[in-house]
Amino acid sequence: MEKSWQNIALALAGVVQCAHQVEELAKTGYLKTAQFETAVNSLLNQNPNSTEEVFGGVPALAVGLEALEQLLHNHRDPKHADAMRYILGIIHLQKRLAKRKDLLHTIGNRLEKAQQQAEHFGPAHDNVVGNIADIYTDTISTFAFRIQVTGEYSYLQQNRVASQIRALLLSGIRAATLWRQVGGTRWHLLFYRSKLVNAVTELKTLAQQH
Repeated sequence: MEKSWQNIALALAGVVQCAHQVEELAKTGYLKTAQFETAVNSLLNQNPNSTEEVFGGVPALAVGLEALEQLLHNHRDPKHADAMRYILGIIHLQKRLAKRKDLLHTIGNRLEKAQQQAEHFGPAHDNVVGNIADIYTDTISTFAFRIQVTGEYSYLQQNRVASQIRALLLSGIRAATLWRQVGGTRWHLLFYRSKLVNAVTELKTLAQQH
C-alpha cells in the first residue's frame, strides 16, 4: 500500500508541477526549460513501465513535490489560489476527457506524430510545442468548461506563451489520467491528506538521493 501512495503522490505532483508552471509563465512570461521538457516528455511517453518513468524519475518532479507539500499543509492560503484553480480545472477536464474515447484516440494518434517531431527537434522546440497546443485546441478546448488563465495580458497575448500554456495543461491532464490510473481520487485530498504528506516526504528524500 505504501508504494501505491507514492505513485498517487508522484502523479499528483506531476499535475501540480504543470499548474505551477502555467501560473509562473502567465505572470512572468518565463519558463524553466528542464521542468517544461519534463512536462512535454511525459505526454510523448505513451508506453511507460512505471509512474516514475512517465516523468523521467522522481528528481524531475522536485518542484511539484515541494509545491504539493505546501498545498497539502495549507491549501487555503490565498497565494495558492491560482495554482489550486488550475489543478482542480485539470482534474475536472481529465474526468470529462475520460468519457470521450473518440478524443482520446485523436490525442493518442497526434501525440505519436509529435513524438517523431520531438526526436528530430527536441521536446521544447516551438514546432513541437505548437503541434501539442493544436492538439489541445482541437480536443480539450471543445468542452464547455474552460480553464481561465490569469496573468500579465502582454504575455498571454503572445503566441509562444499561449502554446506553452496549452501544452502544459495537456501535460497536466496526462498526469491527472495517471493519477486516476494508480488509484487517486478527490476524496484523498480531503480525507487522506496525512498519507499523501507521508508519501511526498518519502519521495522528496528519494529525489535528494539521486
